[in-house]
Amino acid sequence: MSRTLLSLGPIGAVLVAVAYWGAGCGIQETPGILVVSAAFGDPLPGLTAEELARFEAGHVVFSRIFEVADGLGPRFNENACNACHTDPADGGNGETSVTKATRIDPDDGRCDLLSLAGGENLRIRSTTVPRNENARVPVPIEATHVAQFTVPFLFGLGIVEAIPVERLRNLEDPDDRDGDGISGRLGADGTGKPARFGRKSDVATLADFVDGAFRLEMGLTTHLVSDEARAGDLPPVGAPGADPASEPEIDRATAEAVTDFLRFLAPPGRAELEPASEPLVRRGEALFTGLGCAGCHVPVLAAGPSPVAAIDGARIGLYSDLLLHDMGPALEGTCAPGATTREYRTEPLIGLRARRQFMHDGRYGRVVDAVLGHDGEARAARDRFASLDRLTQEALLRFLDTL
Repeated sequence: MSRTLLSLGPIGAVLVAVAYWGAGCGIQETPGILVVSAAFGDPLPGLTAEELARFEAGHVVFSRIFEVADGLGPRFNENACNACHTDPADGGNGETSVTKATRIDPDDGRCDLLSLAGGENLRIRSTTVPRNENARVPVPIEATHVAQFTVPFLFGLGIVEAIPVERLRNLEDPDDRDGDGISGRLGADGTGKPARFGRKSDVATLADFVDGAFRLEMGLTTHLVSDEARAGDLPPVGAPGADPASEPEIDRATAEAVTDFLRFLAPPGRAELEPASEPLVRRGEALFTGLGCAGCHVPVLAAGPSPVAAIDGARIGLYSDLLLHDMGPALEGTCAPGATTREYRTEPLIGLRARRQFMHDGRYGRVVDAVLGHDGEARAARDRFASLDRLTQEALLRFLDTL
């Protein structure tokens, strides 16, 4: 893989590599670049009537409040998809976070998700414990690492899923053969399949993502995994009648409806610019490439062939390579089947302007602090940013605020 970066040189000489503007619905066009976008929460432009109906049906399920009689819990975080994914529209993020615990085997270095101890999601609520009492699943004593993760944006995931694996492989450089300090690699799920979803790039498909959310967030068994022990009862709460619903609690049609909603949910476009702001923002965009940020936060990725015309070949302004990168010891967290404790998937910056928490665990409330908090493979780009004068830094931050 070759990740050609522009030489920083004098800041004023850095050239703009990619630019696209406007937040209106449809396909935005600039020289050589077409990207698909719509308003936050809207469906992809160009869906057929049948696909739009599936989007709307999935949105209904996404908004549904599940009850104990439906199989909620007995351990869970929230009782509806949009209880977490709500800001700035359904499919966004929220205040709920997820805590995970894993163990690194000292003998062979393998990652143990501590699934039987609830480590995949240390849920905070239980249908058998009053809401004003502590129901949080304790950190397993076997855990060697614990980490918190904020709720991710779900916009544009249908296009993300349709990006060919080969395109992502072409961005890999695990041995850093080009010497730029960036050595990203594609993640994998627990079965070894190439994965692109999740902060640890450990979920292979949208269907798997939806399945995991139903089970690990709401304690609902699914048609893919109907075992209550792999849903909401880890560790067991031991209360008779705590979960009266028969298995599976989420049938295939319900899961597929939510998957359709996510597949057809459009990526947001860039913010509209005032004419007076455009020169500064364009300078910031040039800096984004020149400083090396685009080495991981790749501005545009393209889907491959798809039976959905609105997705077929569509380009998304994702600002991610969807690969795992070592982010250094300060950001060390849990492991995953294909990721070390220091590796995280490059966070997509699409819709950044609508977020309030930054980094995988939400440790920062300002974008500038998140930029300066990068380490590991991102250290060189971070240091280049830190060396700039404050006004030049502001140009980059103004650009990021348009995403």
